[in-house]
Amino acid sequence: MGALVLERGHRVRLADQLYGQIFEQIVAGKLNVGDKLPSENEICERFGVSRPVVREALLRLRADGLITAHQGLGTFVSHQPAPRLTAFSDVGNVGAYLRAQELRVALEGDAARLAALRRTDEQLHKIEAAHAAFADSLARGQMSAEADLAFHASITEATGNDFYLGVLESIHESIHGFMRLTLNLTRTGSRQRAQRVLDEHATILDAIRAQDGERARVAMQFHLGQARHRLVDRERD
Repeated sequence: MGALVLERGHRVRLADQLYGQIFEQIVAGKLNVGDKLPSENEICERFGVSRPVVREALLRLRADGLITAHQGLGTFVSHQPAPRLTAFSDVGNVGAYLRAQELRVALEGDAARLAALRRTDEQLHKIEAAHAAFADSLARGQMSAEADLAFHASITEATGNDFYLGVLESIHESIHGFMRLTLNLTRTGSRQRAQRVLDEHATILDAIRAQDGERARVAMQFHLGQARHRLVDRERD
């Protein structure tokens, strides 16, 4: 493992910094699939951080499928994101982005369920318009986080519950950053990747249109889970 520098007093938590820097080394190929990571104690000593900080970072890397722990053998790199991810300036914040994504799965899944049950015709038209605008941006290869946010926001608004919007607004920076990264990967990736994103949006919209709350919840949670996988695993490209 190459040199990592953690900045105390920085607004990003130490565990997220450690996560992000190990993530960057995996993306850059300084750590490749099959490579063994130093032990928790070695990382603690090398970077002067506590065991809980190291453990949290490694647990999150395991949860995201990037590393795998083998009893008695150690921890090894198991997946790598697409190498072009290093071209995007906010990759170092990916740990915080993925923590926000965990919240989105729960919150937006339920928001989609309520939107399906409560939406008015006017709100449905707004969701449809946001979907069409996002589809157009994909077709032109100019997809933006703003267009993606507009689709998700229109669904959240249709819940009729401002608290959902309030919570999402509180993590807006992380949501926007996550979308920038994933959409940059989509823009520079295969046509199939872009089509999968669009198909997932269309499935959510269809469930809301049919006023099927449970199907809308599952479709939204599936979409957000797939977005996370597409970020951390180049095999999903």
